Amino acid sequence: MRDERVEAKREAESLDEPAEEARELAERLGLEPYPVRYWVVDHDEMNELIAYGGFQRRYPHWRWGMNYERQAKLDRHGLGKAFEIVNNDDPSHAFLQESNSAADQKAVITHVEAHADFFANNGWFGLYADRGEGGPNAAARLERNADRIAAIADRPGVERDEVERLIDAVTALEDTIDQHSPIDAARSVEKPGIAEDVNDPDDDALAAIEDRIAELDLSEEVRRDVFDDEWLEARGEGVEPEEPRPDVLAFLRDHGKRYDPDSGKAVDREPWETTVIDALREEAYYFAGQKQTKVLNEGWATYWESVMMGGEGFAGPDEFLTYADHMSRVLGSPGVNPYKLGFELWTHVELRAARRDVIDRLLRVEGVTPENFHSRVDLDEVADALEPQPAIAGAGPATLDELADLAADGDPRVDAEAVDRALSARSGDHPASGGDGGETDPDAGPDIERYPWKLLTREGLAERHYVLSRPEHRGALRNVSRETLAERARYMFDVDRYATVDEALADADRAAGWDRMLEVRESHNDVTFIDAFLTDEFVREGNYFTYEYSRAAEEHRVASVDADDVRKKLLLRFTNFGKPTVVVLDGNYRNRGELLLGHRYNGVPLDEESAKATLERVFELWGRPVNLATIRVEYSDEALRRAKRRGTEPEGEEVGVRFQYDGGEVTEHDLDPEIRARIAADEIDYDTKPDDWLA
Repeated sequence: MRDERVEAKREAESLDEPAEEARELAERLGLEPYPVRYWVVDHDEMNELIAYGGFQRRYPHWRWGMNYERQAKLDRHGLGKAFEIVNNDDPSHAFLQESNSAADQKAVITHVEAHADFFANNGWFGLYADRGEGGPNAAARLERNADRIAAIADRPGVERDEVERLIDAVTALEDTIDQHSPIDAARSVEKPGIAEDVNDPDDDALAAIEDRIAELDLSEEVRRDVFDDEWLEARGEGVEPEEPRPDVLAFLRDHGKRYDPDSGKAVDREPWETTVIDALREEAYYFAGQKQTKVLNEGWATYWESVMMGGEGFAGPDEFLTYADHMSRVLGSPGVNPYKLGFELWTHVELRAARRDVIDRLLRVEGVTPENFHSRVDLDEVADALEPQPAIAGAGPATLDELADLAADGDPRVDAEAVDRALSARSGDHPASGGDGGETDPDAGPDIERYPWKLLTREGLAERHYVLSRPEHRGALRNVSRETLAERARYMFDVDRYATVDEALADADRAAGWDRMLEVRESHNDVTFIDAFLTDEFVREGNYFTYEYSRAAEEHRVASVDADDVRKKLLLRFTNFGKPTVVVLDGNYRNRGELLLGHRYNGVPLDEESAKATLERVFELWGRPVNLATIRVEYSDEALRRAKRRGTEPEGEEVGVRFQYDGGEVTEHDLDPEIRARIAADEIDYDTKPDDWLA
């Protein structure tokens, strides 16, 4: 064990310099990450962290052990190699596996720095995390919850099985929170001790019913026989939200009870049960930020990792092939790969912004119009002119004198102070090292051999990595349609004009793409990001398509290459964490205190077996019968035979259905047409601006 600890310490010490340099480079590129604390762990510790969702301590529950066994098997068979785990915290904590190669560790560190920037600046993490003074402290919050729930499980009067059963029920519903609101927005009832003068809505409902009974002027005997206390309690318990309520878990916390099998009735929860529900709901909100931004966040980290590792040579010459293999594995994973999709979408955002900046300037050249743009402007010459200045592109020891000349002229692309120190070190005024085994001179110039980016400012780095000068994008201006040019020209009023194309290109903003990326990362989540930037051009050039299972052919087939279809398919996948959207429709359904949930049907039917199992969990948090309204598509045998014979897809019939669970078996019933109309959501409006959601 001691040898293992020594090895881990040695590995950690070897990563101190790369971590410091990666932070400096990230900030020079314009990122603003949380501080990051790096930890080196072995395979077993990494598997434990993965099992615990990236944290070292969680509440007691059987699923952590199940997660650990699953990850250990994947790791043992080489099917789930873990490079790192990083959590949204201030400071962020990143765990690196000690067996990773040096190239892998550097890739992970640059990746983590970009994640820490995303955590610190994306509005969705601000919505879910307690960004108070000093920033979020998720590790402390989750540790506090772990202690509270462990203490509850250890109480003499509480059975551990009851605690775990409650946790099972809550975690089955952890994705039914309101993703678009802060955690406290759904709390409709102040708890005693916080606001003693606030009435419980259940009391108000009960009082209203009693008033109506009093108006009937019944004898006391009839009143007791017909409207007994049990009848009144059943009617007063439930509430009907004015609008479908998306935070199902909050509704269950506020109005739910616990079913008592001994009495066969719903009884009030014990205080500890509400404590557990609140703690787990709080954690669900914390993890919601990660679920809502998986494509954005992983794509963001992959993009900046590629800039630092490949573009700026953070991977040394002897490490580059290892890094290339690392990146190919990350981007080559099958299915909807958030790393690849996110990386390509971020590059598309960058490209569009840079292209728009150049087009706007070229359209301001005297004599250039949308109609003659492609004939009047020599786009080959434009591409050549947009290449980075040679000394900037090759910044390093070989171009030091040229950079010094640029710095002398006040060129904002060059870090004049770094160049001056590098020149002094080269001349011997500040030796770069103390010789064999000697210590580094603190006044020595920057190590520009290993880190040439130290000679450039953000402006210089933006030019060095300018998207329109990359080989794969040199022809991007040729793809701009006349319609797009006309649209851009329409917004140009009383602008300064350029006499020549060269003058226009001299003003091109090489940081336009990066600046736009920084803006987008502040307010978008995966749904709004895909909706806004998955364009026809992106789908066409990336060869994206949709596929679905053909009932006629009994196999999967390509369904469409249309951008709208691809976009809708992806939006459905990422809306509500990729889970069905379920809302509360009525807390006093049929005047029996039953709960009615509604599945917002959008053309994608429920997995009914999973839905029925989940309904049983809802019963544990409501204590009375629970119902779920949904729509299924049914296919007649004749329709299936006819479709198979013709090689077409069968036409199904959409049928409303209500599932009910009262503690026995899940039963199925016809759905009232009015309820069906309430849950249909065929036309989903994805054109929701992130600022609206984050307001």
